[in-house]
Amino acid sequence: MDIEQKQAELIDHFVNQASTLKGSALGSLVAEATSHPSLFAFSEILAVPTLVELEETGNSVHLDVLRLFAHGTWSDFKRNAERLPQLSPEQTLKLKQLTVLTLAETNKVLPYDQLMQELDVTNVRELEDFLINECMYAGIVRGKLDQLRRCFEVQFAAGRDLRPGQLGTMIQTLSSWLATSDNLLVSIQDKIKWADTVSDLDRKHKKDVEDKVEEVKKSLSLKVSKLVLSFLFLAF
Repeated sequence: MDIEQKQAELIDHFVNQASTLKGSALGSLVAEATSHPSLFAFSEILAVPTLVELEETGNSVHLDVLRLFAHGTWSDFKRNAERLPQLSPEQTLKLKQLTVLTLAETNKVLPYDQLMQELDVTNVRELEDFLINECMYAGIVRGKLDQLRRCFEVQFAAGRDLRPGQLGTMIQTLSSWLATSDNLLVSIQDKIKWADTVSDLDRKHKKDVEDKVEEVKKSLSLKVSKLVLSFLFLAF
């Protein structure tokens, strides 16, 4: 089963579960979802009405935890640790994996020093083991570890949930890309038309030359024929 299909099944499972629970009972579900080793997307769970209803209630911390895993990083957790529950080892691992995905969104070459700082890793060996065993083997990133340059070259990274307000920026970026693509397409079409025109001119010129050559051949043939006839006439 591929990652996307597994994700979809897990999301459906937790969405259905969340729809049947209310209040503090959602805390265990949030903990289970954010600890699951194969789940890396949470926006659909966040949108479940029973979870949305936790806003500004005594159980809103569960909503905060889910938002952290949907959009946040390990650094975000550390900054807000006083108002969030302590994370389990599984949740800590998951949040650090998600942190790598966030970093890979904006930079395809991640320096080891930056990664060690963001993940609270103390040495290169520990960092490389984490990237290989917990990220690449998990299928959420692919890339190359460059020990000489002390960086991780990202070739692929799974996408995270869209942050609030990010959709508008993404639409603007895609619209700009589409406009650029349209302009490029027009330019390519113009060049094709120019090439076709040049090709037509070349073909016409070639035909004109061939026609002239044929005329010259016919003219020479006629002259030769006349000379032969004249020679024969004189001979007799």
